[in-house]
Amino acid sequence: MTDFRFAPLAEQDSTPLYRQLYERVRGAIAAGSLGPGDRLPSARALAKELGVARGTIELAYSLLTSEGYLLARGQAGTVVNPQLHAPATPVAPPPSEADSGEDAPDSLWRPPQLLPFQMGVPALDAFPRKIWARLGARYLRGLRPADMDYPPTHGLPALRSAIASYLQVSRGIDCGAHQVFITSGWRASLAFVAHAVLSAGQRAWVEDPGYPPARQILRQFGLEPVPVEVDEQGLRVDRGIALAKDARLAVVTPAHQSPLSMTLSLPRRQALLEWASHNDAWVMEDDYDGEYRYASRPLPALASLDRHGRVFYAGTFSKVLFPGIRLAYLVVPQAQVVRFEQVGRALFAAAMPGMTQALVADFIAEGHFTRHIQRMRRLYGERRSSTIAALERGLAGSLQVEQAPGGMNLVLRLPGEASDQPLAEHLLAHGLAVQPLSRWWASSRRDSALLLSFTNCTSPEQAQRLGELIRQAL
Repeated sequence: MTDFRFAPLAEQDSTPLYRQLYERVRGAIAAGSLGPGDRLPSARALAKELGVARGTIELAYSLLTSEGYLLARGQAGTVVNPQLHAPATPVAPPPSEADSGEDAPDSLWRPPQLLPFQMGVPALDAFPRKIWARLGARYLRGLRPADMDYPPTHGLPALRSAIASYLQVSRGIDCGAHQVFITSGWRASLAFVAHAVLSAGQRAWVEDPGYPPARQILRQFGLEPVPVEVDEQGLRVDRGIALAKDARLAVVTPAHQSPLSMTLSLPRRQALLEWASHNDAWVMEDDYDGEYRYASRPLPALASLDRHGRVFYAGTFSKVLFPGIRLAYLVVPQAQVVRFEQVGRALFAAAMPGMTQALVADFIAEGHFTRHIQRMRRLYGERRSSTIAALERGLAGSLQVEQAPGGMNLVLRLPGEASDQPLAEHLLAHGLAVQPLSRWWASSRRDSALLLSFTNCTSPEQAQRLGELIRQAL
């Protein structure tokens, strides 16, 4: 049992005694004074200590349990929910646009520690750490002097080969290892493309709404992002042509549009490739979570349809393994390999640790990667269903969750008069990290919705509590 002490309750206070205790326990959990797994005094013992009725304690405990703060374990007692994240530092609210400068709309704020429903976070609790540790120990035992040198500029040959083989089977991309370039993340991959084939002053299509850092990176290279709206079939290629037919790049998320999760339809894919071929333009395919489709098998990549060498295919291990790995890859058309080798030698030499690359190469080559993806697909399907059901219980019919066939996040549309940013800040104050859709728009359109990941939602109670908080705030 924790040594946390409960001060006497104020009977003269207008706030009911059970509510005072509720607020006190919740505040202690938020501050870290009570941590995940800490045991609380029994209702009988605490009632005696505080000099109040046992029913007062039981009512406060019951309310905290229903909201997911506490977990009743029968004779083992009542404990702080072990699945809660212990706060490392106080959660600061995201900066307002006025405080963030001109680039605020193109920046995504992240809390200082991992929180439930945080976007872009895979199921870290399900990562096969024992296998990863075994591969790491084996690598270190066999470490040779050559392994301690700078890694090859464009990536470890074993990793490039393993990625090419995996993509041929899983994503339908006909590529060789020499076409695969290892980078430190998706942003580095986009910067690589901008360095190699684009020039300042050119225009680039971006999805609207779409991933804000894409616009930020394009502007850093002197390129003009052109927002192109999406609908239920994905990017509207006809609108892109009408707005900027002369654009030199289109940045798209065909498998599951980021963040709305619809799939780019086959006619739109064909139209996009035709536009790129006829206008000497390029397509940057961001396939950040293409493996995760729940209604059917994952769709082939857009790059698998490319017959004219116009698509750069970007993948990342951040969403399928863990964000801290900081490892991604870029597959370039055959005709562009030499150009990217030249640019890579000048700008991205030996950027990623050789050991990390070697571990991922072994992880893929020995079949662990494919098995991990299959397990995560099943797990995410289960978490997606349970999160939606619990969230809708909490919402009690006030709002409906949009359901897409794949992806790693859900979309919750808000009524026309509701603003998503204040609501997101309110939820953050309760330890729940959702993102407002309004910050993903590039145009003047600002439809309000909440974006939330289900991949790191480990209990239905968390989702139900989220729904209740949203319903109460609207």
